[in-house]
Parts: sequence; structure tokens; C-alpha cells
Amino acid sequence: MFGDLFEEDYSNVSDNQYGKGKKLKTKALEPPAPRKFTNLSGIRNQGGTCYLNSLLQTLHFTPEFREALFSLGPEELGSLEDKDKPDAKVRIIPLQLQRLFAQLLLLDQEAASTVDLTDSFGWTSHEEMRQHDVQELNRILFSALETSLVGTSGHDLINRLYHGTIVNQIVCKECKNVSEKQEDFLDLTVAVKNVSGLEDALWNMYVEEEVFDCDNLYQCGACSGLVRAAKSAKLRKLPPFLTVSLLRFNFDFVKCERYKETSCYTFPLRINLKPFCEQSELDDLEYMYDLFSVIIHKGGCYGGHYHVYIKDVDHLGNWQFQEEEIKPDVNLKDLQKEEEIDDPLMIEKGNGIPVDQLGQRLLKKIGISWNKKYRKQYGPLRKFLQLHSQIFLLSSNESVVSLLKNCSLQAESDFQRDDQQIFKILTPESPGLNNSTSCPHWFDINDSKVLPIKEKDIEQQFQGKESAYMLFYRKSRLQRPPEGMERKVHVLSLSPQANPRYRVPYHLLNEMDAANIELQAKRAECDSTNNNFELHLHLGPQYHFFNGALHPIVSQTESIWDVTFDKRKTLGDLRQSIFQLLEFWEGDMVLSVAKSVPAGLHIYQTLDGDDLTLCEIEITDGEDIFVWNGVEVGGIQIPTGSDCEPLLLNILHIATSSEGEKCQQLVESPHVFPSNAEVSTVFTALAIPVGVILINSTDSAGEENWTVIPKEDLKKTFRQQGLRNGSSLFIQDPSNGDNSLLTRQGKWITSTNEIDWLQVKNLCELESEEKQVKISATVNTVVFDIRIKAIKELKLMKELAENSCLRPIDRNGKLLCPVPDSYTLKEAELKMGSSLGLCFGKAPTSSQLFLFFAVGSDVQPGTEMEIIVEETMSVKECLKIMLEKSGLPGNTWHLRKMDWCYEAGEALCEEDATLQELMICSGDTLLLIEGKLPPLGFLEVPIWWYQPRGVSHWKSHQDRMNCTPSPGGVWKAASQGAPGDLHAKAALHHLGDIEISEDATLVELKSQAMTLPAFSELVIPSPGFLRAWTMESQRPGRLLRTDLQQLREYKLGRRTEICLEPLQREENLGSTAHCRPKGSAMDLGWELHLQARPQDVLLRTQMHLPGKRAYAPSLDFVWDTTQGRTASSLRQHVADFYSLPVERIEIAKYFPEKFEWLPISRWNQQLTKRKKKKKQDNLQGAPYYLKDGDTIGIKNLLVEEDDDFSTARDDIGKEKQKQLALGKKKSREALRVQSSDVLSGAEMPARPRGPEASLSIHVGSFR
Repeated sequence: MFGDLFEEDYSNVSDNQYGKGKKLKTKALEPPAPRKFTNLSGIRNQGGTCYLNSLLQTLHFTPEFREALFSLGPEELGSLEDKDKPDAKVRIIPLQLQRLFAQLLLLDQEAASTVDLTDSFGWTSHEEMRQHDVQELNRILFSALETSLVGTSGHDLINRLYHGTIVNQIVCKECKNVSEKQEDFLDLTVAVKNVSGLEDALWNMYVEEEVFDCDNLYQCGACSGLVRAAKSAKLRKLPPFLTVSLLRFNFDFVKCERYKETSCYTFPLRINLKPFCEQSELDDLEYMYDLFSVIIHKGGCYGGHYHVYIKDVDHLGNWQFQEEEIKPDVNLKDLQKEEEIDDPLMIEKGNGIPVDQLGQRLLKKIGISWNKKYRKQYGPLRKFLQLHSQIFLLSSNESVVSLLKNCSLQAESDFQRDDQQIFKILTPESPGLNNSTSCPHWFDINDSKVLPIKEKDIEQQFQGKESAYMLFYRKSRLQRPPEGMERKVHVLSLSPQANPRYRVPYHLLNEMDAANIELQAKRAECDSTNNNFELHLHLGPQYHFFNGALHPIVSQTESIWDVTFDKRKTLGDLRQSIFQLLEFWEGDMVLSVAKSVPAGLHIYQTLDGDDLTLCEIEITDGEDIFVWNGVEVGGIQIPTGSDCEPLLLNILHIATSSEGEKCQQLVESPHVFPSNAEVSTVFTALAIPVGVILINSTDSAGEENWTVIPKEDLKKTFRQQGLRNGSSLFIQDPSNGDNSLLTRQGKWITSTNEIDWLQVKNLCELESEEKQVKISATVNTVVFDIRIKAIKELKLMKELAENSCLRPIDRNGKLLCPVPDSYTLKEAELKMGSSLGLCFGKAPTSSQLFLFFAVGSDVQPGTEMEIIVEETMSVKECLKIMLEKSGLPGNTWHLRKMDWCYEAGEALCEEDATLQELMICSGDTLLLIEGKLPPLGFLEVPIWWYQPRGVSHWKSHQDRMNCTPSPGGVWKAASQGAPGDLHAKAALHHLGDIEISEDATLVELKSQAMTLPAFSELVIPSPGFLRAWTMESQRPGRLLRTDLQQLREYKLGRRTEICLEPLQREENLGSTAHCRPKGSAMDLGWELHLQARPQDVLLRTQMHLPGKRAYAPSLDFVWDTTQGRTASSLRQHVADFYSLPVERIEIAKYFPEKFEWLPISRWNQQLTKRKKKKKQDNLQGAPYYLKDGDTIGIKNLLVEEDDDFSTARDDIGKEKQKQLALGKKKSREALRVQSSDVLSGAEMPARPRGPEASLSIHVGSFR
């Protein structure tokens, strides 16, 4: 698509370096990577085809679909070779789909390509870059396949596997006449909005009935009139594979824009469809379906990304997590039970794998090579295999290894303990110990990437921007044929796997086998190309040391030998090869890394460790290797290392005449100096007794300046002075202050720049003549030199040189983290003019951390303590040291990191993790907080007592005796509270903290909370008399309903606080709502048990007091929403609850944050002109957003007529809000005046969105 846009052109690259003919090595096109440890193949994304990839993988992991497609041979579908012939009828789409499935099964590549398939769709590159909806693709692809398979034995493939029927019925209540209509479906589309999950949606669709009555009667053909009727739908025929499409995208008619529904939507791993079916006489297993694929959409309604969670029904892949690859034990008995296999990626008894591949797989498996970890103790890998011949069998040329067929348990006893550990790594785990065969094998397939996941990870896709979008279920009774399974032993896992060649047509088997052979050959060729690199050997006898660097004696050609070597071989192998190459060499041979610099060749590092590979010692392609005896060249001892790298400098000085007098001639000559030599050596090299040295530099404007080097800085090295190759120095006679010579000869010089400095204060608490000194420095000055100079100028003890450090002082006078001695000022990010403190104690090394720590969360400036620790230290060890230093007893403490607000932030929960792993840096502040962190999987939950005003609660025995039940069985109190008090002004008291497992249930949390000492003053008969809420902004937030639900499922988080509200009657908000009468319905003596289904809403209702702007105490009320979430439904339930006529009440919802009441209208339905159906509102949507805990006010129109719901407290609250808003408005206006010139009438342009295009697949005619 992009042509050669990213092709690199090397035509302008020179073939010459050092004049020795070094060539640039271009990388050959690499073959596709082999499959990863999962042994499954992904699909490459063509730019925007993630939706296609997810659906194709689902179809591929539907074995019945895949094998039915494979059963269609070339005699029915034609051949791809004939697709360009004019008269040939080639069904290209099913043929390309067959080929893709064969590649996913058999081709050893990390990801397959869909280019050929999308070409058969008739798609262009623009179509492949455009993202579409996967639900739309599912229907269009099935339609295309049905059209492509017309006239073949697979004409009913889609219908047979995915087709189902729904029957819609209308039953007349008068004559019982049934009118029905049947609908076909390939997928069920279910609602997400205002529905808790899939079963709830199916219940609404196929169990609930729609009743036609009152003003919406049904025209019955049998009765010839308008009658009452009931409409319902049922599933009549279930397909073997049920596809469910979730309607997550909706349209907001208020904002006039689309949005994605991200609320929680649950779906089961196994579902029983019997309640939703028309016929229910069959065995329950006929209605059971298992989830096997979840297509997930991440993003919004205008874009995003698809990936898929898939259950590997056939066990095609290796379901093993990388951290679980090395198991603690191995049972050798089970190794005898494995059957023979012929896959090159498998190990079996009798056949084997190359020893070189075994070493590579070991490196890939444990992340470290055999030579680095085991060679020193056990010798080479081949030798280890030879020594354990009772287990391993080597071929005659010792290139292939396998397990012995009769390997016995006695062999295991011969191993020592360490040998067994290695054996466990080299041999796969026994399937008898691997429980993965009994677990569902789920994988996350994200385009090319395939990772194993656990079944519980599916719950993460219930809600959020990344959530389930399509669900695929298969009948539980569908069984795989036994001939499709073979027991194989994979090199990484010994779990039984399916035969991937099962039912694959012979022509595709041959094609895949040939393609695998070709891939192996290409990989071997590419491996050889990629692992061979060029080294340039510089032979010591052909060089001499001259003018500070090494130079060839004769020519570059004779002094340099180019060799090609495998970088996987060791340094010892390279040394041995050079010995064989240089037959004339005598004595020791030392190999060193060299580099060409302007002064010549310089030796940097001597290579050692003959057991290490060239990759491990970081030798790169084109490296220069100097071959010598390690001491001298041509009788001269050679300085090595980066410290003494030779610098080529340009020296300018005034020439001297033959009589020894100075002449007016400026001479410029190159000189070489070691970078660690003192600057004053320039005088010795030029035979000048004394002088002034000036450095040439260029300012930001590009003008040259000459800066005088102070006399005290002449003892610094060239590197410390910041000199580089090509730098210029001017040597001036101190008696000659005239700089005109530089000007006349074109060398411009300005006045001497002001010397930069740092201020160092004496903070060592030692007496000195000076309390602070100024130290001259440049950005390249090393901190160590500044520290030593400061000690001298402050006239302090020399012993401080070994036990002191420099610490920056911030603007508030706080000492910051010490600066390492080896840093330059530039590396330490110190600005000129900064203040440093000279303090006792050594600065941290590069592997250490300097940390501040304090006790408690209320940290006062200057109270922090300091500590230096190793970055590899664990959190537990660091905590122990801090406790000892602060003198705190006990072990009930934990560490938290101070956040950017200088408050206690995230806790360091992983006590065994290192500070480096938790990204703790020098200068960070850690806080010692009292209280031990709960173990992993446990929560520490603060418990609050929540007591809404105006509601009666149990406080003590005496309070309980003084309370009287009200009608409806709800207890009342004598006080009258304002409705806003329920949440905004509710009494909250902290009872204490509890530590509880995430696996515990809600009722266990309540029971444990009742054991807190603060509960001793309260009288609560059982946990059922407590209602639990989460705390949000110091008021109850989310209602925790089901007592038997685990806390983990509530997703509480580590900082969640729980408030408990006492009740007068036991309640269970997780079951069906019912009222048990105590007498007749008219005597108001009902004993109400507050029980509710998950979709019901718990509200607080308050009756308005006639003639007063106040309300009676609130009563808890459970709103049964099974008949709808409409205003009329709520009004009817409230009227029944208070025994009032529904037409004589008004209700309104209270918004405490606005001090406003919003009336809920009785007119909740409207008739459309065309279909005459009800269009009902939803009180849980805009503008009411009814939820648990909301306050509903009720006015009895029998005793009062006005429609004012407000109270005096509301007026006060609104006035305060008005004054606050007025102040904010004035502030905004003042800000707007200041920025009016910038923002005068400008509008932010809307984000452009590309036009939406329809999706289509082009299919030829085969009828």
C-alpha cells in the first residue's frame, strides 16, 4: 500500500572507513517468525482488520464449522489455479477460507495473512484500512458463504450450524385465539442499556409478556373487536451454535450523538435456555450451552480495537503460563506413557531434536544460556547429556538428543539434587502433574499476539470501555470425535493436544508441509546471515605507538584482517580461530576492543571470559579487535581505557625567531595529549616555561570567544576542562597583554569571560575561618573536584575527603539528595550559582538510593529522616531499617510513597519486591504508617455507622423499647427530619477497621463488623438487620445488595470504606420481593420483609406534612421494576404502599446537591401515529437517574392542592449556592476581560470524523 516509501537507500553511503574497505551490511528480508510458546497462530492486522481477525479466529476455533468447510473438495469448489480462466466456476471465498484455516492449524508462523482472503472479498487497500462493525461483518460473511456454496453439499452449512427460529404469539384474553408469527435468526440481538446481564435480557425478551389493555387494546380477528390480549415470544428452534450480539451502541436524543453503553453486563459461562424455549419437555442437557468465544471491543462508538477471548475446545494450543513453565517436581513414570509423535516441535522417546535447538529453547525458556548458568559447574551441554546416558540418548554424531524409551525410575535416583533441577528444565513436565487438561483452555487472541488467560479473566470484560461485544455459545452435548485427538508431548508442555491435521484435505496438507520446509530453509539461511558478523582484526606486530596513539607500520591493508564469525560462539572459540589463522603467532594472545580516533587507533577494553558468547560480551558487527600480548607494542607499554583516550588539539602560539626573540607570527599546530593529562602539560610539550592558556568556544550567536583558564585550573585534566578532539588552545606570553595579534590574523578574541562559580556552605558542624566559599567551575567540572577544593578553602580536616558529600540546597533551605562524586555538574543538573552544602557522610553510589522518610502522614518540613540503601533491597528490609533508625517498636507498620500533594499515597504492598522494581528513586520520600497491610487477597475496610436523620434506628435496649411500629411495619421516630438530611447531613461515626478476605461474602463482613468494640453499645440481632453501603464523599454511595456475594465481585478496591445502616426489620436484597400479611390488608398491619431482586430499587419515601414546609420521617420502600421503570409504575407502587388513590398523589425526586425537587409526571406514555404502541420513559435514565437511596417526596392531594415540594432548608441552601455562584461568575468575568483579545468570539472546531461507509463482500453467481 505504501510502495517503497519505507525502503532505505544506501547508494550514498561510503564504502570506506579507515580506508580498509568496510562495507555496510544490508539486512535480508526475514521469514515470518515461528509460533510462540502457545503453539497457536495469530492473524496479522492489515491496518484496520482487527474486527475481521477476531471473527475468523472464532470460526477457526469452531471445529464443526472448520471441518464442514474442509469436507468440500476441489471437485465442488474448484481450484485457485483456475480462478483466472473465463469459464471456470471457482468459489474463491470458501477456498481462501480453507487455506487460511489450514495455515492457522499447520503453518509454523506467528501470524497468518488475510490478504488473499480480503482480495477474494473484492476489498481494496482503503477497505482494509477502514474499521467496521464485527456484528455487521458476521451477517455479511455468512450471507456471502451461503451464496458461494449454492449447489454444493455445503449449501446448508450456515443454516445447519447457526440457524434458529423465534415464535411471536398474541393470545386473546376473551376467546383464547392464538395468532403467531415465526422469525428466523442467525444471531440474537439483546439489549444492554438498563439490563444487568444476558439472562436478564433473555428473561425480558422471552418470558415477560406485553399486555394490551385500557386504551391500548388488540384487534382480534376471531372476536372481530378490540379485546385484552397478551403478547409474548419464545425460542422455537435452537441452533448448535448460538451467537449473541450485544447492543452496546446507542443514540442520545438529548445530546444528538451516539455513545457506547459501558455499564456492567454479566453473562454466564454456561447457560440453560430452557426457560426461554417454547418446548421444554426434553432433557435439560438439550438446553445447556457453553461459552467458547467472546469478541471484545475497546474504545468508543467512533473507533477502537477488537480482540477475542477463545476457548480452545480441541486443545490445539499449549495453555501454559510462562511463569508456570518450571514446576517443582517431575514424575518420571508419566514419561513412559507418552505416545510417539512426528512433529519437529515435539520431543518423544526414540526421536529427538538437535542439541543446538535444545540449547536455544533452554535460553528462551529460562532467559539465560547454558554456558552462563551451568557450564562452570557441569561443563558443556553435550557433556552433561553424555554423563546422564540413562535418561538421554545422543545420536552417533552427537548432534541429536532424545529420551530413552525405557527410561526408568531408578534413573531418577542417580541424580543429585542440582542435577534434578537441570533435568526438570531440559525435560518437559509430566502430564500427570499438569492439571491443565481438566481446566478450560482460554486464549486472548489480539491480532498477531496469542496469550493464555484464565477463565476468571472473562469477568473483566463485563463493563467499561473495553468490554464484551459478541458472545458465542456451543451446545454442551456436542462432543469431539476421539480420532481427532492424539496424545502428544510438546517441548514446553506435555498436555494432550488435538491432531491439527485431522480432516484437513490432502492437497492442503501437502501445501502446508512444503511451506513449512521452505520456511525452515529460509529461517536457517536468515539465521546464518543474522548471526554472522564481520570483525576487523588489527595485528599488534604490524603497529607502532607514535604521538599518543597506534599507527600501522606499513599500510592499513596489511595491518587489518577481516573475518566473518558467528556471534553465538564464545570468545574462546574466536581466540582459537585466530590462533589457527595466525600460524606465526607466539606467546600469549590478548584480544581488546579498539576504536579509531582522530589521533590514531586507541585500545579501550580487554576482552575476558572465554565461556561467554560474543553477544554476551556485547561485541557488535564491524567491531575493531586489537590482537596483541596485552602489555606492549614495539617495546612501548600501551595506555588503555577511555580515561586516557588521546585528544587531538590545535595549539596556537607566537613563533620564536632563530635568535630566540618573539616575532609577530601566529603558529597553529596539532598536538596529541591523553585526556587524563593535566592542562599544564601543554607548556612542556611546547617547551614554554610559563604562559596564559585560553580556550576557544562558540556562543549561542555563533561568535567565537576566548576564555582564560584560571591558574588553579591548570592542574585539571583535559577532560575535566571539557576539551574535545579539534578544540583550540591559545598560549599567550603573560608579559604581553595585547590581544591585537589574534585580531590581525583573523582569530577573534573578546574580553575574558566572568568565571562561573558554585557556593559551598560548611554544614559539617566543624569550626572554620569561612562558613561558605565560592568555587570556580564549568558544566564539565566533576563534583569530586569541587568537594576537595571546598574542603581545602574552608581549611577543614583532610579526613573529610573520605567521609563527606555535597548536597544541593533548595530555595527553602532544605538539603536535597547528595550528588555522586563521579558526576559532572551537567550530569548532576546543577546550575551555576547554586548553593551546595558540605555534609558528613558518603554520597550514594550508582547502585544505591538516598531516601527521605518520616513517621505518619502529617509531615512537617525539616522533620524527615534520611537513609541510604541498596536499590536491590526489598521493601520489608527497608521498612525494618527505617523502624530501627526511628526507634519505633513492633512490626505493625507499612510504607507508603508520598504523592505530589505531599500526602500519603500508594502503599508498597509487595513486601518482597525490590525498591528498583517498584521504581523508587533517589530523593523520594517514604512514609511510615502505623498499621500492617493486609496480606495479598485481603482488604482492610474502615467501617462507619450510618444513621440518617428522621429515621428510627436501634441504639440501645431502651431506645428499642421506646420505638413503635408504623403502618407497613416500618419503624418511625418522633423527630421530623428534612429530606436532604438523609445523605447530606446524616450522622456518620467511625466504628473501626476490619481485615477480611476478598473471597468472604457480604454477610461475613457484616458479622465481622459486629465484633468491633464500638458495636457493644448497639443492639443488632443479626447481620440481616444491617444494610451496607459504600462511602462516596462522606455519604452513602452504592448499595451492596446480595449477602452471599463475594466482596471480590463487588470490586471494592483497597481504599473503599463501608457504612452500615441499622434496620428495624431483617432484609435480603438479593431475592424476590414479597409481603407477608399479618392480618387483613385494610388494617395496615402488614409485616414487611424488605427483599428485592437485583434489578429492583431501594428508595426512601417521605410524606409531605399538610400546611407545613416539612416532611414526615422517611420510610424505606422497595420499588419492583419488573413491570417497567416508568413513572406510572412508580406512582402505582407508592400509592399502594401508602394506601392512597394513585390519581390523588404527586411524587418528586429530591436532588440534595441542588436543593431541588423534580416532579415525576403521571403522563408517562404517548401514542405514535403509525404503530399505536406505548413509548415508555425510564426513570433510571435522564433526567431522573433514579438509584438506590434516592429520596422521593409524596404529596397527598386529598388534603393539599399546591405543587410546591420545597422546604425552608432548601431555600437556605439555594441562597448559599446562589451567592457562591455569583462569586465564581465575577471571577470568570474578570478572567474573561483579561483574555478577551485572545478568545473574542472564537469557537473550538469540532473534531472531524471520517464518513461512515457500508461493508460489503463481492460474491460471484453460482446458481
